[in-house]
Amino acid sequence: MKLPDTEREKFHLLLMAALDGELTAAEKAQFERYISQDPACREEWQRYAKLKEVTKTMQFTKPAPEVWDRYWTGIYNRLERGLGWIVFSIGCVILLTYGGFKAVESIIADPELALVVKTGIIAVIGGLMLLLVSVIREKIFTAKTDKYQKEVQR
Repeated sequence: MKLPDTEREKFHLLLMAALDGELTAAEKAQFERYISQDPACREEWQRYAKLKEVTKTMQFTKPAPEVWDRYWTGIYNRLERGLGWIVFSIGCVILLTYGGFKAVESIIADPELALVVKTGIIAVIGGLMLLLVSVIREKIFTAKTDKYQKEVQR
């Protein structure tokens, strides 16, 4: 016998309660009636009961110690070293900017230096700054694409 839609909804509510062991005596009698009269209900009950039994015995597999070592090393390195490099870089930028500004300011303000010497010193400072930025940019770019850097363990 096929259950009408309203009865099917009641059955599903009773089915979930039965799986959790929360049926009252009256609900249990009604549930037993559903599964004894309707083969589709009985089959659904058996599938859910089997699923609950299987999931009750399931356990997560424990990863090998090497997996955990790699995981924590990666997290630790990325956080600690990344934060360290950011703070270090900000400090360097502040100091280099301030030092460069003061150096250029004192060179320009010095009346005893010839214009050629002033221009040469400013060119050296500017060139060093450009080279520094270029090297840092190259290191950052190659770190993202260097396949050997990530695989090598030290």
